[in-house]
Amino acid sequence: MRPVVFLRIASVLTLIHAALHTIGGVFGGVAAGAQQAAVTAMKTNEFLALGAMRSYWDFYRGMGLAVSIFLTAEGIVFWQLGSMLRSDGARLRPILMTFLAAYLAMAVNSYRYFFSGPVITEILIALCLGLAIAGTRQITTDEVDKRAFA
Repeated sequence: MRPVVFLRIASVLTLIHAALHTIGGVFGGVAAGAQQAAVTAMKTNEFLALGAMRSYWDFYRGMGLAVSIFLTAEGIVFWQLGSMLRSDGARLRPILMTFLAAYLAMAVNSYRYFFSGPVITEILIALCLGLAIAGTRQITTDEVDKRAFA
């Protein structure tokens, strides 16, 4: 497959990851009992944080939404990079490698602190990014010189 296809797949997987994170992680319900008691404690204990009254629930919900926002932005960026890959694949390699490293780190983090769903999704996204990187051709020094003076 062409590298563009792998970036498109990574884009769709990232958007699905964002949607499921938002639905299940940020706005998902909690079970009665210990889970509900923990959420209630997070919501009811407010404190002053840099001039604003906040609770741990505010921070929890806010960070969850922040992750959803960034996952959505990444999904859109992957789609846009797929369009750029056709003409500037070699120049995009370092950017794609950065995202690849980040998704591998996210998979490790998810394995340690969450559960298998995000781990599998993040590994699949990293795999697509790696395959897109592998499919981009290396440009020669002559081509770099030509582009610099074009």
